[in-house]
Amino acid sequence: MTFMSTMRTTITRVFAAGAAAAMAFAVAGCGNTANNASDTSSNKLTKVTFMLAWTADTNHIGVYVAKNKGYFKNAGLDVDIVAVAQAGAEQAVNNGVAEFALSNLYNAASYTDLKGAHIKQVLQVQQKPSAIWCALASNTAIKSPKDFDGKTFATFGGNESDIVIKRMIQNDGGKGEFDKVTVGTSTFKTLESGKADFGGFYSTWEGVQAEMYGPQLNCFSEPDYGVPGNGDAIGIITSDKMIKEQPDVVRKFVQAAQQGYEYAYSNPDDAAAILAKDAADYNLEEAFVKKSMHVIVDGQYWGDPAKIKDGSFVLGTNDFVETQKRFDFLGEGHAYTDANGNPTDKVPQAKDGATNEFLKGAK
Repeated sequence: MTFMSTMRTTITRVFAAGAAAAMAFAVAGCGNTANNASDTSSNKLTKVTFMLAWTADTNHIGVYVAKNKGYFKNAGLDVDIVAVAQAGAEQAVNNGVAEFALSNLYNAASYTDLKGAHIKQVLQVQQKPSAIWCALASNTAIKSPKDFDGKTFATFGGNESDIVIKRMIQNDGGKGEFDKVTVGTSTFKTLESGKADFGGFYSTWEGVQAEMYGPQLNCFSEPDYGVPGNGDAIGIITSDKMIKEQPDVVRKFVQAAQQGYEYAYSNPDDAAAILAKDAADYNLEEAFVKKSMHVIVDGQYWGDPAKIKDGSFVLGTNDFVETQKRFDFLGEGHAYTDANGNPTDKVPQAKDGATNEFLKGAK
């Protein structure tokens, strides 16, 4: 899976900082955590930092809404939203640079089980895959994934994506053989230059961008072509240190953020306006953000709204089953490396990378 170059960096399947950063998980200690203990009766707020995973987008929107609507303040928290660190949000949380960040269950469990990190996902907003694998619509030679055979894939690196694409091609009747080229600044630009024939995007963001502004794409989704599980279990992470030493702060943050995502899911246009205004540094067009939110709502990417309303599903619940299916699938393809960058057959366990204990209404 790849991400657009508009300040987005790889998060879902490619380990952004490589082996050096992975080793840092094992050797770095946790830094300072939240300070200024909460005392709402005397108007004191606990200061915490939330780190973006890439550019501000609709995956982060619940946190922006929670801050804008005062949900964090009502919970006794003063939340500072900051740009992603060069080493990545996961390492920042692991080392105590940020108390919370956007990440995903794939990274949380992989870094914990294979890289020596001590982090957990405490809220999963995205409940099904949004990854799409696309060629330019003008490339009429590609009509389905089997046509990726013999073509060139625009990649940011990592063999997890290779395994996914191979399965899709073979499921569609092809051999699963293709060349690769590393993306320079943009997957779109790499495809338009002719250096590559296909690449990976998110239907809820780059897919919207292509629909509204071009270039038009011809895309294929993973579940339609035999790829099991959810590799896009995006959500909020914190450190084991925070969970152990300041569980009340974790609970307050998670439930306020949960309220923010619930509001955004029910009020997508207003939430989009909030994100566009409050994340002004990222120059997001409100119409684009609204379209992204409507794709999320219409596609039920955060869960079935009817089930959320009747209480049979709690928005933010970590899904261990579908994520473990993806872990096992990638394990069969020998996708994993250890803290030293060496191949390992150890398969991450979703249960090691997340907990639902801090969610409001979690069963």
